[in-house]
Amino acid sequence: QVQLVESGGGLVQPGGSLRLSCAASGNIFRFNTMGWYRQAPGKQRELVATITTGGSINYVDSVKGRFTISRDNTKNTVYLEMNSLKPEDTAAYYCRFLQSGYDLWGQGTQVTVSS
Repeated sequence: QVQLVESGGGLVQPGGSLRLSCAASGNIFRFNTMGWYRQAPGKQRELVATITTGGSINYVDSVKGRFTISRDNTKNTVYLEMNSLKPEDTAAYYCRFLQSGYDLWGQGTQVTVSS
C-alpha cells in the first residue's frame, strides 16, 4: 500500500506565494512519477505539473514561469512552489502518485487567491 499526505494551501492575495507538499509512504518503487493537478468549481481536473524520480518535469502552459515543481527522493516528497498567484489559480489541488500497479490521488488541498 501507498499513502499520500498533502500539506500547504490556503488563502493568499493576488501576486502572493504558496507552497504545497505531498509525502508518499509505503511500498515506494525506485521509479515513479508524482505531480499536482487542480480542479476549479465547474471545471475538469487538469494537470498542473509532474516530475519523475529521474527529474523529468512537465508543466501546463498557464503556470510556466510562475510555479516550480521539485522533489526529494530521499523523502518521497514532491513540492509545488507557486509564485505570482492569480485569481484563476483558485482551485482544489490534488497530489497524484504513479508507479507500476499504483495510481493514487491525495485528498486535495484548497488554494484560494483573492483580495
